[in-house]
Amino acid sequence: MMLRSALFAAVGALTCGIASALETFERNLIFQPPENYTDPRVLYPRTVQLLDGRLLGTWENYSPEPPLVWFPIYESLDSGVTWEEVGQVHDEVNNWGLRYQPFLYELREEFGGYPVGTVLLAGNSIPTDLSQTQIDLYASTDKGRTWEFLSHVAAGGRAIPNNEETPVWEPFILIFEDDLILYYADQRSAEHGQEISHQTTKDLKNWSEVVKDVSYPTYTDRPGMPFVTQLGNGDYMYTFEWGGAPIIEPYSFPIYYRIAKDPRKFADAPDYYINSTNGGVFPINSPNVVWSPVGGCNGTIVVSSNSAPLFINRRGGDPNAWIAYDSPEAGAYTRNLRIMEEDPDYLLIMGAGVLPPSTTNKVTVSMLKLTELLGLKQA
Repeated sequence: MMLRSALFAAVGALTCGIASALETFERNLIFQPPENYTDPRVLYPRTVQLLDGRLLGTWENYSPEPPLVWFPIYESLDSGVTWEEVGQVHDEVNNWGLRYQPFLYELREEFGGYPVGTVLLAGNSIPTDLSQTQIDLYASTDKGRTWEFLSHVAAGGRAIPNNEETPVWEPFILIFEDDLILYYADQRSAEHGQEISHQTTKDLKNWSEVVKDVSYPTYTDRPGMPFVTQLGNGDYMYTFEWGGAPIIEPYSFPIYYRIAKDPRKFADAPDYYINSTNGGVFPINSPNVVWSPVGGCNGTIVVSSNSAPLFINRRGGDPNAWIAYDSPEAGAYTRNLRIMEEDPDYLLIMGAGVLPPSTTNKVTVSMLKLTELLGLKQA
């Protein structure tokens, strides 16, 4: 297995074709929804950087219906400074629309008969009345311009985040060895209000049985929103929110994490929570996590929550080594983080506003340098 530091060096050599010189900027506007968009207008942004250096972005799009909602695909050829729409992902099979929680992933190796550079999108297909949830997988072989349906992954009940409902939520994709893993929040168990599950595929069409990653004995506990990154030593870090966690009262959603060598076996790993050593701040809900080789022998782990600060760990995930830093991108629900592959000192942050009610949500992006954030001298 290639360690992350070597992977950044290898990919950085490939991304010079499109990517321009990196620069820092704050809250560049990507998309301002029209006035007729429904509450909350936009939400839940996600990005991917392709092998040629271009960036793609998407989000939940609350356009008026009909027509059925879709996921927009925006592209940046100048390292996030400017963006334009290049495609749309439409529901091809359910006649419900693609409504919630998109996730983008590029194949860096041939997989399931699809070539290197294929872009995958997992998302939640949900009808207008929110009566069902269906995590589906789509693929693009032309850098996001056109899309084809690949497979149904997981089906659930009403798209209402209450206990005793049975939806599935929040897909995340990762390839490990010969498996593509799709993690998601899962409310279908009668014993748990919500837990986190995953399924695997070897061909992008047929999926394994459900594997439980995180669940707790108290029915009202709600672990969810899984997000994974590989650390410099090859281990994998798995962040999630835990509704009902015992470290905070009243009921809230602090961010926890697990670390494992095999990302199919997070169920066996211990829980850790994030609490900053500078102020005792617990990040709350909607985590994203990335790792950069910048910042010392362990590199730098960056975690985002729904608030503006970033939570930094430069000791390989040591639970006693989290520090909160201010960031230029405003707090938002499940802001997306991305380490730029041509220079991992640069961190891209995309936000799309807060949970409803909101009449002001829009999609923005900021770029910062980790060495400047951390007060480090550049080599």
